[in-house]
Amino acid sequence: MAKKTKKKTITMDKLPDNAHIAGAGLVEDQSITETLETNYMPYAMSVILSRAIPEIDGFKPSHRKLLFTMYKKGLLSGARTKSANIVGETMKLNPHGDAAIYETMVRLSRGYQALLHPYVDSKGNFGRAYSSDMEYAASRYTEAKLEPIAGELFRDIDKDTVDFVDNYDNTMKEPTLLPVTFPSILVNNNLGIAVGMASAICSFNLREVCETAIALMKDPDHDISSTLLAPDFPGGGRILYRREDLEKVYQTGRGSIKVRSVYSYDKEANCIDITQIPSTTTVEAIIAKLVELVKNGKVRDIADVRNEIGLDGLKITIDLKRGVDPDRLMNRLFALTPLEDSFACNFNILIGGVPRVMGVREILEEWTAFRTECVRRRVYYDLSKAKDKLHLLKGLAKILLDIDKAIQIIRATEEEGEVIPNLMIGFGIDEIQAEFVAEIRLRHLNREYILKRTDEIGRLEQDIEEMEGILKSAAKVKSIIIGELTEVAKKFGQPRRSELLYVSEIEETAAEVEEEIPDYPCTFFFTKEGYFKKITPQSLRMSSVHKLKEGDEIVQTVEGNNRCELLFFTDKATVYKAKASDFGDTKASVLGDYVAGKLGFDEGESAVFMVVTTDYSGYMLFFFENGKAAKVELAAYATKTNRRKLVGAYSDKSPLVAAYRILEDVEFMLTATSGRMLLVHTGAVSAKSTRSTIGVQVMTLKGKHTLAKVLPFTEDMAVKPNRYRTKTLPAAGALPAAEDLGEQLTL
Repeated sequence: MAKKTKKKTITMDKLPDNAHIAGAGLVEDQSITETLETNYMPYAMSVILSRAIPEIDGFKPSHRKLLFTMYKKGLLSGARTKSANIVGETMKLNPHGDAAIYETMVRLSRGYQALLHPYVDSKGNFGRAYSSDMEYAASRYTEAKLEPIAGELFRDIDKDTVDFVDNYDNTMKEPTLLPVTFPSILVNNNLGIAVGMASAICSFNLREVCETAIALMKDPDHDISSTLLAPDFPGGGRILYRREDLEKVYQTGRGSIKVRSVYSYDKEANCIDITQIPSTTTVEAIIAKLVELVKNGKVRDIADVRNEIGLDGLKITIDLKRGVDPDRLMNRLFALTPLEDSFACNFNILIGGVPRVMGVREILEEWTAFRTECVRRRVYYDLSKAKDKLHLLKGLAKILLDIDKAIQIIRATEEEGEVIPNLMIGFGIDEIQAEFVAEIRLRHLNREYILKRTDEIGRLEQDIEEMEGILKSAAKVKSIIIGELTEVAKKFGQPRRSELLYVSEIEETAAEVEEEIPDYPCTFFFTKEGYFKKITPQSLRMSSVHKLKEGDEIVQTVEGNNRCELLFFTDKATVYKAKASDFGDTKASVLGDYVAGKLGFDEGESAVFMVVTTDYSGYMLFFFENGKAAKVELAAYATKTNRRKLVGAYSDKSPLVAAYRILEDVEFMLTATSGRMLLVHTGAVSAKSTRSTIGVQVMTLKGKHTLAKVLPFTEDMAVKPNRYRTKTLPAAGALPAAEDLGEQLTL
């Protein structure tokens, strides 16, 4: 049985004589289920339907009322107005306090930086989404208007594209939805907590969303992951990409996405600068956690932490103690602090007044259906207007036959009320057409004016035919939507803010500090057959005679230390990364380590060049058989994580002839199979940060000839090197002089 509550009885004799309260002193028993149904359920339904859960246009009622008010105030263009004016006007649609309305406006603003594509162009202090201490100024101090992209929310709203309803006091009309021309529900993040349910929709890149929506309209079986790479958060960060996790989110609308902060290491100041953090946390929360870890002795490598938010934006500075490895420390902090956080997805959206949790495909299908209805209603509205205008113009065309007759009818009619019937009888037109003719000004009753107006008849008939064709063809409606999506993507699309960090390429590190790598000098040897040796100076002094396989030879000798990083470029346009400490010390009298086996090369893959570095300075030069050369910054191969394999290390459009690392620009001698030689200065080749760049043409090749050999230039290569130099690239080079071939001319 349901519990019953008892109330204390108040007797009538204790009330004042002048108190008459109906039903006073009576106690009524009521079951808890009835109380929930009559009192709690209406409140719960109101929160779900009218406050917390967004609809297919991407907005909650509070957002929609605010933006529509700004639109009606003409704030799509012109100057900004005080935020207080906007808040006051919005209260005609939204019967809540001004504080709640202004807070909604703040979140939609550019200054607050909570959205990928803000809808409110703000001026003044609107606070920051990433800081809980930065409060926004009062509405009387700030100004705002609508951003240009907001025009896409209201396009053709006055053409009956959506339904309008009365506001709370029946004095105004407001739209139930906005006729958005792009899937804004996925473009800007949306969070809401209702009663018994919630919604958490992450943001995606506008261009990717539009491309995916177009692809799904063309092919319902389209692979969403191929165009919608991953969420794109307004604060940036690095998304830990797991395809299976994203597939779950795309299919079910539920799942979790991990986001890491973005940092850089300042070697001179010995500090870490954090410039991007997950959108689910704040600067203050991160600093508080760091301070707690230092106080508890869990992290001993931090000397100081500072909040350096300024005009340039977010910045947290972590000062390090001497000798601390910044990457290793950050890996620990990712595990212990909100510097790495998760966004819990829950794509709960109101569809026809019913909350539904949907995957990305289903959301885009629902949006397409909604937008299709908007377009059809707009076309039908234009069609009705065109038909009405055509009807009037046809009536006007009839009086063209005898303008004098029309004037005579009007002049001869004694009573004003008889003008319309007489015109109808005289020209065989209906009442609407007669009313239109009768309202024409006297100055317009000339042949030129009437001819100009009736010239529109042919164009209107053509437009009507076209619009009727659209209403009959679903394909034409889709074509219109695709055109609008393409236009929006082109006009408002932005590059991704959140980088993708592939989890499969991340070597997970333990939270505890790893054993320090010993540092001592050593010499590295790399052979033509792909063998590697790391030899200490002491061992090298004892024996410098190398043991090699038959036909093998040493092609690179580099001095370094045990903390150096090694990059092995292969003939499959791949680079394998390793640390010098990964290889054991050896002697010249042994073959050494076979790099392909040690680093797990793919079958048939061979190492062709080795780079030894500590700071990734300088450039990589790649020369190809087609005569092109690519100059890539070595920093392009640096990674924040311990990735062992990087594909696309250089272009594979043409076979590689030679690879070199340079610290400064020098000259190289290129020799083609035709025998021609060309001296190229690397300063003439512009550096690229993209590893797989195809490079620039440096040597012109004719016929089936290719580039055969590339060597660093030395003075003994040519007697007259200017013969092979050129002022412009590309160049064909010159055939070698006799003296350069070691020949002697005779008479």
